[in-house]
Amino acid sequence: MKKISLEKLVLNMGVGRSGDAIEIAKKALEQISGKKPSPREAKESQRDWGVRKGEPIGVSVTIRGEDANILLKRLFDAKGNQVRGKAFDNFGNYSFGIAEHIDIPGVKYDPQIGILGLGISVTLSRPGYGIRKRSKHKARVGKSHIIQNQEAKDYLVQKFEVTVV
Repeated sequence: MKKISLEKLVLNMGVGRSGDAIEIAKKALEQISGKKPSPREAKESQRDWGVRKGEPIGVSVTIRGEDANILLKRLFDAKGNQVRGKAFDNFGNYSFGIAEHIDIPGVKYDPQIGILGLGISVTLSRPGYGIRKRSKHKARVGKSHIIQNQEAKDYLVQKFEVTVV
């Protein structure tokens, strides 16, 4: 029950405005992941920025299973197989960003897309974590079963052969 696994990988591009920028970001994420991304709407209006509530301002895609493992390996290659120790939280999550999506191996430059940055969130889990999300009889995960900061680092070092800086 203590075995750690990769639950999901979320790629996010926040472009800040709707229209052509959203379509370009969708093409870029589809080129990176091979999956269809979904738009993310603004939660509230920001008058100074010209953003209205409900307007699409970003796109994201969630990848699970073996596809997530393969893509995460490519994303770590883009970062030079180094992860920052400060980017881990106390619940088995890790986040990082890539400034230029064309740094990812297998992604070619497309003049119609240009160069975009993206944020990546990695969620690790253990067997039994489903009790937090189920509809009936939700429960908390016990303290001894939560993935600690150091355990998450050790998992990434062992599984993906990265170095923690």
